Amino acid sequence: MNLRKLFKIITIITTILLTLIIIYFLHTGIFSNQTRLMNYINSFGMYGGIVFILLQIIQVVFPVIPGGMSCLIGVLCFGPIFGFIFNYIGLTIGSILAYLLAKVYGISLIRKLFSPNTVDKYLKYINTPKFNKIFFLFILLPGLPDDLFCYIAGISKMNLSTFSLIILIAKPLTLIIYSLFVILI
Repeated sequence: MNLRKLFKIITIITTILLTLIIIYFLHTGIFSNQTRLMNYINSFGMYGGIVFILLQIIQVVFPVIPGGMSCLIGVLCFGPIFGFIFNYIGLTIGSILAYLLAKVYGISLIRKLFSPNTVDKYLKYINTPKFNKIFFLFILLPGLPDDLFCYIAGISKMNLSTFSLIILIAKPLTLIIYSLFVILI
């Protein structure tokens, strides 16, 4: 079994498990009662935030958990401020690691982690003179394959400082949108 198929299987299983956990939490009222949710998270003590940050790093480097779902979970579990901070730290570190892994291992790693059709669909942007602007938009707008684009940026001519600057500026704006979404629902 190749790596891409393994990641697809892990993604499906993880999505199903997360869905079941969310359904369970909704059924028990944990998500509808912020005090109860915070008590649950606090049961992990000071390690709850660290565990969540690690989860965010892993979900970028090994895209097995839908990124939007994990961002929403962060805000639901830690509230809008700490959820934002933990999401931001984890996603920033994960994005930089994805970029660096692509720099080292190249397109072959990207093709193992993502569907070749999806990779080919977005590789066409790599040789455009506006790649940095396109990358900025992919990081800024929710719902786009920003994890894949972090890897693609790693095989582009974009240097680490430009990449990091874009992540540091654009990622918070996306996370604010997720935070506002959770607050408003």
